[in-house]
Amino acid sequence: MKPAALTALIDGTWPAKSTRLVDGWVIREGAGAGSRVSAASKAEGTAQIEDAEQAMRELGQARLFMVRDGEDALDAALEASGYLVKDPVTVYSAPTSGLAIERPQSATCFEVWPPLATQAEIWDAGGIDDARLAVMGRANGPKTTVLGRVHDTPAGTAFAALHEGAAMLHAIETAHAFRRNGIARNMIRALSFWAQARDADRVAVLVTRANVGANALYTSLGMTPVGGYHYRLHPEP
Repeated sequence: MKPAALTALIDGTWPAKSTRLVDGWVIREGAGAGSRVSAASKAEGTAQIEDAEQAMRELGQARLFMVRDGEDALDAALEASGYLVKDPVTVYSAPTSGLAIERPQSATCFEVWPPLATQAEIWDAGGIDDARLAVMGRANGPKTTVLGRVHDTPAGTAFAALHEGAAMLHAIETAHAFRRNGIARNMIRALSFWAQARDADRVAVLVTRANVGANALYTSLGMTPVGGYHYRLHPEP
């Protein structure tokens, strides 16, 4: 996936509080919702690192850059300036038709919008806090969540949004007591049927390379890597 298409898909389905173009950089105001909505990304070849640093300082944010596949020169320049690698991420994708083939039993997954309090509790236990719930609320296109259940008990939750014919899944979380019960697989299937009903031709998801279990799950579902990125974070405040 080309860098511009990747960032457009992320920005369209998991939007920052504000986004602006500054001297060849996309500068995101994260409002405490994590790296994905706070990192600067390069938009023009002549952009200078110092300009992005200044813009991030003005927002009171850490100096954090998203370095996408193929941006080797930017990566080398940041490394030379003391920036450290943070959270390498793989982007997986699959045709919607390849995922929407086996609908979960009706009692196991429910589409819900806006999210229920019980979903917020599951997310919060997994580190997905109110700031990230606010990100979901900001997504402008078609969106939904799914609540996964085991024996009539809330067991997992996930969010999906559409952008230009693609569905991206975010915040897939299974309650600790119900892991290894196929909840995440069921939720991905359910959201794929939701995406198919809205004419999305592919489904994508992001996962850190360190998350061995999630990488194995997406591979087992027939999803394949189509790109990736990592962050570069300056170690000084």
